[in-house]
Amino acid sequence: MAAANDLAPIIIKKVKKGGHGHHGGAWKVAYADFVTAMMAFFLLLWLLNATTEEQKNGISEYFSPSTVSNTTGGAGGLLGGLAVSSPGAMTSRTAQPSVSLELKPTSGAQDGEALEEGGGAIEDAAPDKDANLSEEELEEKLAEREAERFEKAEAEIKQAIQETPDLKDLQKHILIDQTPEGLRIQIVDREGKPMFASGSSRMQKQTQQLLAKITQVVQKLPNKISLSGHTDATPFRGSRKGYGNWELSSNRALASRRVMVENGLKPDKISHVTGKEATEPMIKEDPKDARNRRIAIVVLREAGKNAKKGDAGTAKKAVAKEAAGTPDFKRDWSGTRLR
Repeated sequence: MAAANDLAPIIIKKVKKGGHGHHGGAWKVAYADFVTAMMAFFLLLWLLNATTEEQKNGISEYFSPSTVSNTTGGAGGLLGGLAVSSPGAMTSRTAQPSVSLELKPTSGAQDGEALEEGGGAIEDAAPDKDANLSEEELEEKLAEREAERFEKAEAEIKQAIQETPDLKDLQKHILIDQTPEGLRIQIVDREGKPMFASGSSRMQKQTQQLLAKITQVVQKLPNKISLSGHTDATPFRGSRKGYGNWELSSNRALASRRVMVENGLKPDKISHVTGKEATEPMIKEDPKDARNRRIAIVVLREAGKNAKKGDAGTAKKAVAKEAAGTPDFKRDWSGTRLR
């Protein structure tokens, strides 16, 4: 018993191996802040790429405003009342709509617009020197300007024919001159080269092309036109009873009218269409010459009518319109291209 009691007690000590001490959770907070900052950074990059220049300017103006607005909606809010939406016009749902008007100069000298309304508008547009001209001087001035337009029209018709390969060989068939009646354009026959089928009003294809080119020029002039058909002195030998050169010349003039209207000439610009048979031969010494068979298109003069009527006021208005650059007088021939 005594020996048993002398034994020392056995102490068992358990030692845990491995493991680490507690380091705390501060790193988790720092990491979360870093991830959040990166997300915000990439979100900013995406917004910069997705927004338009107008939206960027709106954001910039919001953070550095030039004026202070007490309102919280409409133009006083972010983006100045604009909504971030798909590309296109930026609109506000709350702001009242506004209308912006751009007032153009009333003078027609820049864009060719006529001053149609207001009785004194046209007269005011005329230069002072024109207002003090006499009736005869006004008519003379109108005649000079009308002659200049006729010269430009003549040059344009000739240029159009030269630039068309199919019509180059027909230049001798076109005669253009200015007469007291107006600008006369004649399409004449040549020996072996008629503009119409013999004894018929059926027009050759090249004649139709010629009329189309002429129409493109004369339709831009404010003047009315007249058409007349002419034959030579050779008696008509057709089989139709009662049908002669009078009927033939009239039908050819009417056929020319139809072609010109089909090519854009307004019907109300045609003053009259006549058939003159062989009463006005171009080659008087040889009434049977092929050149006497022709179609005459006359752009009738406007200048001189007012003088005959004794209306000085009308003449002054006409000069005023021309000086103001109205469509009736202002024509730009230099840049016109014919098809």
